[in-house]
Amino acid sequence: MTVNLSPTQVAAVLGVLIVLIMVSRPGTRRGRRAAYGAHAVAHIGWLAAYVLGTAAVIVAIQWVAITYAPGSTVFWVVLAVPALITSYVATRALAMTSGDLIYRRGDPR
Repeated sequence: MTVNLSPTQVAAVLGVLIVLIMVSRPGTRRGRRAAYGAHAVAHIGWLAAYVLGTAAVIVAIQWVAITYAPGSTVFWVVLAVPALITSYVATRALAMTSGDLIYRRGDPR
């Protein structure tokens, strides 16, 4: 099997390949930017769900304590411990935003 291509056909194929490469490069960059944006949005969504879930658990436990053990030691412990957990979660939520930065070539670290 022999392939006979004229110089014009070879030039046309090379031209099409060059155009495809030039067109795909900006698309790749846009894709990377979109993926980074999606990652950031997913991280914020996960963090919001984590904080809301923790708050729901805290409210449920405090409601039980206020309803069934008013004025006792359990009452005060149940009100103090969730406050400590909440402060930990809030501190972590505010401090975690810089942990997942993506560095590119030439960017200062």
